[in-house]
Amino acid sequence: MRIRLAAALSAVAATALLISGCAGAGNPSASPSPSASSSCLLDAKPGKTSDAVKVEGEGKDLKVTVPSGTDVDAAASVERTIVKKGDGEEVKSGDLVSAQYRIVNAADNTVLDSSARQADDQLPVLLDPQQQSLFVVALGCQPLGSSVVMAVPGKMFGDGGKAVVVYAQSIKKLPTVATGKDVAPVDGMPGVKLAKDGAPEITIPKADPPTETKIAQLKQGDGPTVASGDQAIVQYRGVTWADGKEFDSSWKRGTPAQFPTTGVVAGFKKALEGQKVGSQVLVVIPPADGYGAQASGSIPANSTLVFVIDILGTVPAATPAQ
Repeated sequence: MRIRLAAALSAVAATALLISGCAGAGNPSASPSPSASSSCLLDAKPGKTSDAVKVEGEGKDLKVTVPSGTDVDAAASVERTIVKKGDGEEVKSGDLVSAQYRIVNAADNTVLDSSARQADDQLPVLLDPQQQSLFVVALGCQPLGSSVVMAVPGKMFGDGGKAVVVYAQSIKKLPTVATGKDVAPVDGMPGVKLAKDGAPEITIPKADPPTETKIAQLKQGDGPTVASGDQAIVQYRGVTWADGKEFDSSWKRGTPAQFPTTGVVAGFKKALEGQKVGSQVLVVIPPADGYGAQASGSIPANSTLVFVIDILGTVPAATPAQ
């Protein structure tokens, strides 16, 4: 469901302008991503405030400055100036891209968040309007490789909101399936067969389910390691052990999902943390590490859950750049 820009940006402001909001606690499907769409959330136009912003330097030396006297709050709406036009395909909602960015307080140029906290000054960005509205507006409807400056008046964040300026550049599209090396199956675990698009088909063995969480790698990635509290970007499919019926799937929604490792059930958290980007993980979660004796949506009470998870990216918890 498309949400209003003001509401979306308010959600970002409420989390100190981190690059994503929080998904619903304990359920990967609690904040489902919309299907990919070529439509623009807001095709913002340039204005005198966004045109005035200075971008200097490269890599980690890149600096964004709002000149003294520039009143971002005077703008009628969000303004976006294209600093450089890329030559790739158009970036749209639902895409997963690597990006360089800076988000600064328009009043004093304090850096609120920055991709410079990653060694290569790039972080994965899932262009989900429900969680990443700031970046959907900044990068959407422009060719891959474009860099932009976006001026956002404080009123877009609701009462008491502070104006910000965003610099962002889309670097490249990232895989939406696990790309790691195949790992031999583990005896006793459910069988997994991948469709041409990478979606997993899961076959439950004719046996009693395990009484503790079991994790097996299907593919071994070589990217960054998912740490506790990171925002994990994943594709996943979940079925119940009892009957093999699907209860949730990012594949069915048509785009990856993103949520904090601390915002999902214990078994799913165990399957994510410590894994490298590019890995595909199979996890069997007994009720104690799942939803226990409570039903959740289409999941019956006391269900053992089975997930296949493709780990596509991880975003460390943000800290203000120095």
